Amino acid sequence: MSRCTALLLTLALWACQAQAADLVASVDRSRINSGETVELTVESNDVTQFGKPDLTPLDPTFEVRGTRQINQLTTLGGDNHATTRWIITLLPKENGTVVIPSLQLGALKSQPITLQVIETASQDTNTQLAPVFVEANLDQDTVYVQAQALLTVRVYHSVSLYDDSSLTPLQIPDARVEQLGESRNYEKVINGIRHGVIEMRYGIYPQRSGQLVIPAQVFSATRVEPRPAQDTNPQGPKPGKLLHVSSTELLLTVKAQPALYPADAPWLPARSLSLSESWNPEPDHVQVGDSLTRSLTLKAEGLAGAQLPPLPNTEVAGLRRYPDQPVLNNQNSDRGVIGSREDREALVPSRAGTVELPAVEVVWWNTHEDHLERTHLPARTLQVANNPSLVVDTPATPTVITAPDSDSLWIWQLTSLILACTTLLGFGLWWRARWQPAILRAAQTGPSPRTLLDDLKRASQANDPQATRQALDAWARQQPETLADMAARFVPLSDALDGLNGALYSETGQHWQGEELWRAVKAIPMTEREQTPAADSTSLPPLYPK
Repeated sequence: MSRCTALLLTLALWACQAQAADLVASVDRSRINSGETVELTVESNDVTQFGKPDLTPLDPTFEVRGTRQINQLTTLGGDNHATTRWIITLLPKENGTVVIPSLQLGALKSQPITLQVIETASQDTNTQLAPVFVEANLDQDTVYVQAQALLTVRVYHSVSLYDDSSLTPLQIPDARVEQLGESRNYEKVINGIRHGVIEMRYGIYPQRSGQLVIPAQVFSATRVEPRPAQDTNPQGPKPGKLLHVSSTELLLTVKAQPALYPADAPWLPARSLSLSESWNPEPDHVQVGDSLTRSLTLKAEGLAGAQLPPLPNTEVAGLRRYPDQPVLNNQNSDRGVIGSREDREALVPSRAGTVELPAVEVVWWNTHEDHLERTHLPARTLQVANNPSLVVDTPATPTVITAPDSDSLWIWQLTSLILACTTLLGFGLWWRARWQPAILRAAQTGPSPRTLLDDLKRASQANDPQATRQALDAWARQQPETLADMAARFVPLSDALDGLNGALYSETGQHWQGEELWRAVKAIPMTEREQTPAADSTSLPPLYPK
């Protein structure tokens, strides 16, 4: 029996590993120029596979320049995860749209990848190129103020260089400069000579209109020189020659904001822009008191996340709003940066019925087509139902009293007599009790108001919003008025309750401070809360009565 169990466990583990195994292919760039190489990375997590992927399908379209293998073992939570990565350097043989075919490793297959190979003007074969030179170019000569201009700096070298190379930092007055990702390294064949390429990309955002000068970039490196034949010390310093090469200076024309752009709207020059929303949970069945999280995401190509403005607030009657901090993000692409801004807020319906959410509109300038655009989300209607757990007792329906007939009149007279006698008896007992010595009160069935107030004090001073809300509700149930009535009459209590609800319905509850709520409860006028009988029940009579 134990052998069968072990065999079943082994087969199940093998099946899980086979199901989780995968062969993933990716490239470092999806758009390249003719004559440039691209790095194809193929990764597998199947430890049962040996060898390397079959590269034969690449031969018709690509020239394989090199292949290297990297094995990696990662330990996470006591589990070991082994991955094998093959990095293949490819040189496309054709221009245009080129497909990297699916590669196979055992029973695993990778997905095909599409490349765009852009044909460039060929170099003059009679031109003698320097062993190291720098090339800089802009994706456009004219750009709007605060819009993105993409600067690409490439260093070409046909000789070996030491790893001490450096490029001067790009600093431009009246412009914000951001480097887009890390530098890229690949190869390019120019005039039949293989060159190594170091590529850096920058996003330039001019802050004023006019002419903007892009300064020349200086590249410094040490060229590897062959050792002299008479050198008998191979461990000595390596010979080399220090090189300094620079790019050409570029000029960028910056246009001002168009006159037809609305003056009351923030200036948003982007290549493309999208606006979306999501809900958690979906607002299909909403009840009073439910917490809904609404997320509005604004994404723009050509703008950083910090440049995107906040979206309009959801100020709607019947909804309490508790906003969170915005989430900003930047993603690099072949055409520059794609910035996004996510505004999240918790919405809590406070009444039943129909709640209308207005449409959300964003005005922006399409820099690709050079015209004004408006992107919006349509208005939305929420149907809010009553929450049975929050319904309070309603007054009973008034009863219509009819005059009794003569036969039952004596019953009403007897009832009135008994009621009058019991009233007189109760008044007499009260009058007698006034002159009796003070005695201890009988123990009450539930917690005393003083105990509930102490619980509320401890919870609020511990800055625990959940415990504070429970203690506050328990204390309010023993008061002559509801918590809503007290908040309506006492403004500090209303403000403190808004802060407590914001901590309960948003992600910032860990930063809530309960001192403000405790001060507000202590400061409620005595006519609006039940006085605690602390002195009557626990203190002794004075030693020297007046």
